[in-house]
Amino acid sequence: MATRADAASAVARPHASGPEMGAASRQDPARARQRPLPDPKPLTEHGPARVIAMCNQKGGVGKTTSTINLGAALTEYGRRVLLIDLDPQGALSVGLGIPAQNMDRTIYNALMERKTTLRDVRVHTDIPGLDLVPSNIDLSAAEVQLVSEVAREQTLLRVLADVRDEYDYILIDCQPSLGLLTVNALTAAQGVIIPLECEFFSLRGVALLVDTIDKVKERLNPSLEISGILATMYDTRTVHCREVFSRVVEAFDDVVFQTVIQRTVRFPETTVAGQPITTWAPTSSGASAYRDLAKEVLAL
Repeated sequence: MATRADAASAVARPHASGPEMGAASRQDPARARQRPLPDPKPLTEHGPARVIAMCNQKGGVGKTTSTINLGAALTEYGRRVLLIDLDPQGALSVGLGIPAQNMDRTIYNALMERKTTLRDVRVHTDIPGLDLVPSNIDLSAAEVQLVSEVAREQTLLRVLADVRDEYDYILIDCQPSLGLLTVNALTAAQGVIIPLECEFFSLRGVALLVDTIDKVKERLNPSLEISGILATMYDTRTVHCREVFSRVVEAFDDVVFQTVIQRTVRFPETTVAGQPITTWAPTSSGASAYRDLAKEVLAL
């Protein structure tokens, strides 16, 4: 029986465009998959949180941007959201205007110090209902220090237990690698969202990532599932982009979100502004796309 790792390997194999890709060349395959999305039901109480890891070992695929904007969109539907910056580069913190490089306590302290909890290091953002656990370069030492710890892959899982009842969603922005910190995120999560740039070289790492997810599911976290693959940096004007998207859908079918995130200059602007696109440009197509993604995540 073919596995998702097999499918990922197949979809990443290069081949020349031919008649079989003609339909993708002539029309937008993403538009063809669009269906009406149901409005989320209001909540009467909060928690326990569903933990989702935003994961892709390739950098520059829109992972941090998607974490920020999905989190902000979920709050618009009345959900309480905690964002975990698990990348020593601290891009998630920067994207929300949090000066994490100057902070004395970050996610590093919560992971490595028994007396420090997430409540001690989390900060409130300007978005009501959206909190952040920041990160900075200190976290780069954690991967080395955790190696000698007992049950090192479950460190983040233990840390999250203190705050899960306070939130509806916890989104973890993983670093662009498949190291121990990423394994910690996968061990703590119930779902994985894979942001995938619609470009051939981005496909090549999918097989390795899916294989890692399968191993974590088998050995550490039986409840782990791929929540969805999110097409990012989508450009309807290029045949290559449409063909790549078609191949991903062919391999993964309903695992691919129908929402696609198109290229727009608005996203770099939001990073400079330190705000999600839902507040910086609330009527933009990018904001609308992340609201649609939030609806899909809420319907899972």
